[in-house]
Amino acid sequence: MPRELTGRHVLMITLAAFGTIIAVNLFMAFKAVGTFPGLEVKNSYVASQNFDRERNAQAALNWTVTPDYDGRELVLAIRDGQGNPAPVSTLEVTVGRPTHLRDDQRPQFTYQGGLFHAPLELASGLWNIHLTATAPDGTVFRQRIDHYHGSRVN
Repeated sequence: MPRELTGRHVLMITLAAFGTIIAVNLFMAFKAVGTFPGLEVKNSYVASQNFDRERNAQAALNWTVTPDYDGRELVLAIRDGQGNPAPVSTLEVTVGRPTHLRDDQRPQFTYQGGLFHAPLELASGLWNIHLTATAPDGTVFRQRIDHYHGSRVN
């Protein structure tokens, strides 16, 4: 003989269902915050104080960066406003995926004929080239360049 469904049973079923949903949501929220806290800088107010000054100094350099990748080597052409090789004192580059850090690479560049060359192997897909160069006067030039390597499906 089947048992009678009482108000107490309905209450227990409802509490179990909502309890499960709330527990899963809390678990996912803690995992999301734990893997990416969302911090770009430690103190956004302090970072904002220098932003306009640094942006204007970088714009005054009038540099452009053109990447070229043939599957084996990344070549960066950094040019000044007249199209001549820019006078770069230091260069740091990180090539990585937009979504995670595990594939990040820091190629070591050599300077030849007005171009920066570095051996590099990239899998197919979207990559970001994060470039930080320093001018002889100490002005820092930063740029992120989106780069797609591999074949595209049309």
